[in-house]
This record gives sequence, structure tokens and C-alpha cells, in this order.
Amino acid sequence: MKLTAKLTLTFLLVSLAAIGLAAVFVGITTSIGFNQYLVDQRLEQFVSVASEYYRSHGNWPGVDNVLRTNGLLPPLVAPGSPPPDPQPYALVDQNRQVIVPGGPFQVGDKIQKGTLTKGIDININGLVVGTVLQTGAAPVRSTIENKYINSVNQSLLVAGLGGALIALLLGLFMARTLTQPLRALTAATHSMAQGQLSQPVPVQSNDEIGELAQSFNQMVTDLAESNQARRQMTADIAHDLRNPLTVLGGYLESLQDGKLSPTPARLAVMQAEVQLLQHLVEDLRTLSLADSGELTLQRQPVSPLDLLTRVSDTYQQQAEEKGIHLLIEAPQDLGEFSLDLARMEQVLGNLVSNALRYTPQNGQICLQAARKTPGLELSVHDTGSGITPDILPHIFERSYRGDSSRSGNESGLGLAIVRSLTELHGGSIRVESQLGQGSHFMIILPG
Repeated sequence: MKLTAKLTLTFLLVSLAAIGLAAVFVGITTSIGFNQYLVDQRLEQFVSVASEYYRSHGNWPGVDNVLRTNGLLPPLVAPGSPPPDPQPYALVDQNRQVIVPGGPFQVGDKIQKGTLTKGIDININGLVVGTVLQTGAAPVRSTIENKYINSVNQSLLVAGLGGALIALLLGLFMARTLTQPLRALTAATHSMAQGQLSQPVPVQSNDEIGELAQSFNQMVTDLAESNQARRQMTADIAHDLRNPLTVLGGYLESLQDGKLSPTPARLAVMQAEVQLLQHLVEDLRTLSLADSGELTLQRQPVSPLDLLTRVSDTYQQQAEEKGIHLLIEAPQDLGEFSLDLARMEQVLGNLVSNALRYTPQNGQICLQAARKTPGLELSVHDTGSGITPDILPHIFERSYRGDSSRSGNESGLGLAIVRSLTELHGGSIRVESQLGQGSHFMIILPG
């Protein structure tokens, strides 16, 4: 059964239950109220007729006939006929004897004084000449009175059926209104399953379903961006793989055909291309392990100054060849922090390598370390060309390049690896940069 049908049926059943309970309650209340009205009315009539009779005759004999004539007593029945309906009232004279029977009170019964106090006295000229007792029986309804009750019950039935029809229509409308966004979400997911990822749905309310639609639209946007980034990354990696493979293929083909001889210089070029491929594969492996949560850290107590020194020693010769000053600024008393030494060398090495590419001759790259509550801040500050504001938010995305040129030793994954390894340590990274003044990468690690 579809959700629309379930919701409609639920609305209908709830409405029918509410209407049914209301109808039963109103019917019972009306019947009880009407019976009480008849009791009070007949009692008043009974007392009035009896009082008028005694006032006219001065005694009680024959009062039953007058009461019967006025419809306040049931008609006499022939012997062998069904007994009359219970009489709701009994009349007791001034001697406490029953003269008009009713209920448990029979003619001639002597009534206790305590019972008489519950009745209504008939007072003539200041004297109590009789008492009317209620037997508890309901008065017999007349034909007109029964028609009135029947008309009330019929009106309740019609109102109940009308209410049920309205509940059905409202339930169907509400069910369709509630399920329409869900149907739109279902259609969108089916389209996405067929490869059409851009499937936003309209947000038509501010309730939970509206929040679901907003979350779905955000997911669609994120998925589209992720898919575009994946395609771009695949294209970039294919480009990075094709360049060294083309060089290697060309050299190997020429060597095989005898067009070139295997000189040390040519072998060095081929070795450099192989190293580039190895570097790219290792970058991809690192990111893949980080994404799958399989990249583990080998933490050990590490001095920040020793870490910066190891990175500086690795890149010092390259910096000198380019005429760039590679400096270290870190106090001796920073203590030790629990870090994966190899991974943090990789993080800072990627930043220094990136800075070397964009820092001109006579420029400066400074490795810094400082204690920041509640942990450690490592930074790489260069005086290079800087990063434009439109590129700055994207530099940690995979395979993102700030320009269209392709550096032969750049995989485009370096800064993405920096962010992944930093976050794996529980830290964060941010960058500040101005064109022509350089860039400042800051890594914040917990203590």
C-alpha cells in the first residue's frame, strides 16, 4: 500500500473514530437530558393535577381517574394483558398510605417518614394533604416525543456521514500534499541512479520534509561538485601520467631501434621520469589510504626544532641552487610533541617544495615553530609570487592548479596530502597570501 493511501486511511479512521465517539456522546447526553426534562415536566404536572383535584374535592378518592385522563397514569389493562409500563410516580395521602401506586409502592402500603422526606409535599391551605414520590422509572414517551428523539438521532447520523466524507476528502488532500515532496525526491533519486546527478527538488515548506528537501539539494550540489572534482582529478592524473610515459616510451623506442645510444644523460632523464611516476603513485596511494581510514600514524615524541631542521637539510641544496634563503625560526624550549615524524616531514616538505617553485631568486622561505594554546603551530612563510584571492579557497583541492601551466614534477596532489595528513593528526591548516608578497601556511596541531 502506498504512503498516500496509508495516510488517507489513517486520517479517515481517526476522523471516523472521533465523529463516532462524538455522535454516541451527543446521542446519550441528549437522551438523558430529554428524559430528565420529561421527568421534571411530568412531575410538575402530576403535582399540579393532584393538588387541583384535592382543592376541588377535599379528598383523594377518584384522583387516579383524573390523573389517567390527563395522561399521567397508564391506561387500565384487561386481565391477562401485558402489564403497563412502570409508573414513575406514586401518591401518598396524609396518613402515609399509598393511594396511587407506582414502582415498589403498592396501594395501601404504609410509607416510612424517612421515605416521605424524599418526596414532594402537596400543600393545601397550609396543610400537607399528600406526598408525591418518584419511583425512579422513566416516564413513557409520547409519539411526538419519540419522533423528536428519532429526528435527533437521524441528524447525528447524517452529520457523521457528512463528516466522514469531509474527512476522506481532507485526508486525501493532506496525504497528497505531504507525499508530493517525497514523490519529487523519489523521482530525483531515480534520475540520479541513472546518472543524471543534477536533480534539485523544490523546497515548499519549512517543516521536516522541507529540511529533508534542503538536505537532499545540498547533497546533490556536493555530489555534483565531487563528481566534477573527480573527473578533473582523473583528467589531471592522466595528463601527469601521459607526460613521463611519453618521454619514456620515446626514449625506449629510439634505443630499441638503435636511433639513440644509451648515454648517462639519457638514462638520467629516463630515471627522472620514473621517479616522477613513482612520486605520483605514492601521492595517490597516500590519499587513498587517508580516504579509506587505513592510513595509520606512527607517533613518537618529536622536537619541533629537530623536525624543521630535518626538512631544511633536505631542501637546503635545492634552495641554494635557486638562490633562495631557507631559514628556521624556532625556540629551543618548545619541548616534544606526539607526531608521526615521517608524515610531518612529508607535510612540511610539500609546503617547502611548493614554495621553492614560486619564490624568485634572492627570495626567502622561513620554517617556523611556536607554541599556541593548546598546541603547536608550524608554518612555512615565503616571499614568492603569492596566490590570487579567487584561487586561494581551492588550493587544498585535489589536482587544483593555480595556473594552466603544468610543472614537470608537480602532481597537483601535494597540498591535498598536506591537509589530509594534518587532519589525521587532529590538526588544521590555513593559508594567508597576497600577490607579490608571498604566502604563509600555518598548521595548528594539538598538544
